[in-house]
Amino acid sequence: MVKRSEQRERGNSESERRFQRVAGGAVDYAICMLAADGRVINWNKGAERTTGHNARAILGKHFSEFYLPEDRASGLPAKALRIARKEKHFLTEGWRLRKDGSKFYASVVIDPIYETRKLVGYAMVIRDMTERRQARADLEASENQFRLLVSNVTDYALYMLTPAGIVANWNAGGQRINGYAPDEIIGQSFSRFYTPADQAAGKPARALKIAEETGHYEEDGWRVRKDGSFFWASVVIDPIRDAEGTLVGFAKITRDISERREAQQKLEQVQRQLAETLKMDALGQLTGGVAHDFNNLLMIISGNLHRIKREVTSERGRAALGAIETATERAASLTSQLLTFARRQSVNPQTINVADRIASVREVLGSALGSLVRLNIEIQPEVWPVFVDPTDFETALINLVVNARDATADGGTVTVSARNVPEADHVVVSVADTGEGIPDDVLSKVFDPFFTTKPIGRGTGLGLSQVHGFAHQAGGRVEIASTLGKGTTVSIVLPRGTAAPHPGNPDRTAQRSATVLLIEDNPAVADASTGLLEQLGYTVNWASNAEHALRAIEANGVDVVFSDIVMPGKMDGLKLARTIRERKPELPILLTTGYSDSARDVKSDFPVLRKPYHIHDLSRELSKLTGHQAAAEADGRSAAPSGEFDTSSTDEKKVQENSKARAKVRS
Repeated sequence: MVKRSEQRERGNSESERRFQRVAGGAVDYAICMLAADGRVINWNKGAERTTGHNARAILGKHFSEFYLPEDRASGLPAKALRIARKEKHFLTEGWRLRKDGSKFYASVVIDPIYETRKLVGYAMVIRDMTERRQARADLEASENQFRLLVSNVTDYALYMLTPAGIVANWNAGGQRINGYAPDEIIGQSFSRFYTPADQAAGKPARALKIAEETGHYEEDGWRVRKDGSFFWASVVIDPIRDAEGTLVGFAKITRDISERREAQQKLEQVQRQLAETLKMDALGQLTGGVAHDFNNLLMIISGNLHRIKREVTSERGRAALGAIETATERAASLTSQLLTFARRQSVNPQTINVADRIASVREVLGSALGSLVRLNIEIQPEVWPVFVDPTDFETALINLVVNARDATADGGTVTVSARNVPEADHVVVSVADTGEGIPDDVLSKVFDPFFTTKPIGRGTGLGLSQVHGFAHQAGGRVEIASTLGKGTTVSIVLPRGTAAPHPGNPDRTAQRSATVLLIEDNPAVADASTGLLEQLGYTVNWASNAEHALRAIEANGVDVVFSDIVMPGKMDGLKLARTIRERKPELPILLTTGYSDSARDVKSDFPVLRKPYHIHDLSRELSKLTGHQAAAEADGRSAAPSGEFDTSSTDEKKVQENSKARAKVRS
């Protein structure tokens, strides 16, 4: 028995030595033994490293020396031993003191030690947790800062969704953008932010599915606020997974980009306008380059028609001449419309009464519509005057009515209206129909030259082009609105007129046989023009350039100057006219051109007659300047055979207006 007891004691002693070697060599933990009264009776290297006390200095001292003064004063060390005895274990974390007075954050474990049920002391293990605690504090601070950042961001709606799409949290940006307070939206489905159409189409669920399957979902689209208003949103949805890869929810970011979208749309509009301007400029250069020569050719044809028709008496011959004249007018109209669209047409603007002008062409408008379409005129009382070219105004109106007629081929109503817009100081002239409407893909092209939806042979595609060019050249714009199945409204918006009409020269003494100085470099055109002037009873002197013209004027005997604007040499017709005005301010001057950039600068300085012109056009303009009544008119007889080609009757104004109306309706 004695031997077994000795062996057991030797085994216990060896076990204690091994434990002491292990505990004594541990440096990451402070391992020490305390007596029953709390004095330190054993101390390892880890304790020395952690607290700074070596074994010789600390053995025999009370373990309360490691506590902060305030903790000692409150009896915390004694409380720790009491709990350890009672609970058989004590675990805590708190600040402790090193030998040098610095603090460290410690994890402390105290276990009581009993021998034969008698308390003999305590085992205390201390670990320095300062770095870990700081890391944890930094992490908590970072998380708090992140939560603070997310919750206070106002430009973005940042929130979490459950896997089923339920809103789990909400930030200030979500409230600002969507209008919901946190207690109004947390726990609700995020689908309520979608439009009813998108909800019906299953778009919210599809967005979550795509995000889950691909790892990301992004789109721009309409979203709905709490008050029901729409906004254009940029949306990002990302799935959130735990360490095992299980889906735990979604992170959703929404930004209101309505202003950016509007800015982008404005930029695109500016780019379209720039493209339109470049297209117009290119078209204008192309058209202007050929218009002068083309109109000169038409002038030769139309001018000589008046000579030929005097000599042709057969019905068949006169029919052929009629076809030529119609083709000439049509060609002149096409050229004029192209120039108007390109805003290179020389215009003679006047202050006109809108109501009177519409009334003057009402009969023509009614005839153009036919019997199946009802014409309705709605003119606001006291509509302001506008400053436009009267002929171009009437042509634009007729073109719009003809287009409205084609849109209401099966019957309907076309309404021509005019009203003031006081806040913009504009007058709006509109033509609205109850027709079939225009599809969106066609609506953007309707003002392009030569674009038409009509069958081949029924339209040139220049009608709305003329309207567009007229409106812009008059300082206004043209607007179009259309709904399929309900009709189309085209509005010409014009600035309120302030300029006075050109007064002409009504006080000149009438002359029975005035002399016209014709200045034209093209002999064929000069010959045709001479023929027209002589039919009107004028004496004609011809000069082929500015130098010859000035010498002829100095020799006197000239009552009126009739000059082409485009001429070779250093002095064109406009410079010549200004030179004559300086030398002989009383001498009337009439200019003519098929097309010229200079003609756009004439404005009200000199009247301009467009080529190709008819005999009644020439008669009217010269009569305004000279007071001279053409011989054919004074004699009460026609300068041409009776019938279809009689364009210089005594009631010249009526004939002229009817001729214009026929030509416009045909175009």
